[in-house]
Amino acid sequence: MASAPLQVELTVNGAAQRLAAQPRETLLDALRERLGLTGSKSYCHSGACGACTVLLDGEAVSACSTLIGQVRGRAVTTVEGLSEDGGLHPIQQAFIDNWGFQCGYCTPGMLLLAKSLLDANPAPTDEQIVEHMSGNICRCTGYAGILESVRAAARALRSARD
Repeated sequence: MASAPLQVELTVNGAAQRLAAQPRETLLDALRERLGLTGSKSYCHSGACGACTVLLDGEAVSACSTLIGQVRGRAVTTVEGLSEDGGLHPIQQAFIDNWGFQCGYCTPGMLLLAKSLLDANPAPTDEQIVEHMSGNICRCTGYAGILESVRAAARALRSARD
């Protein structure tokens, strides 16, 4: 027997959304299947790999293990909402400039995880970057490019603030 749908109002990338969803539906499924926001990737389905990372009220979460009912009235930022004024966000540019990705599958989650770090700590140490980014798995880059990308993004964001 199917459960009655939940009515969920939330903000996604600055736009108000209203969804009728099943209680067991994940935020990832709602973003990808209902809203057409396919930047967040589906891989492990358990919150272990980080490919589905989004920001929920500014905090990094695994969308695959977040139920849609948990996001009522909250703000979600996906990789599609990261760019500014039609241009790349400094974090996105830093990942391009410093070879912070290869296949790109993990990149949306890495970008949002980096944003959550740099919003909270504009001048992280290498150790802080490594620790914060450790929840997201990349099978291609060897992480050196990711570390340099976050360093470069931090410098660019600090420069833009000054």
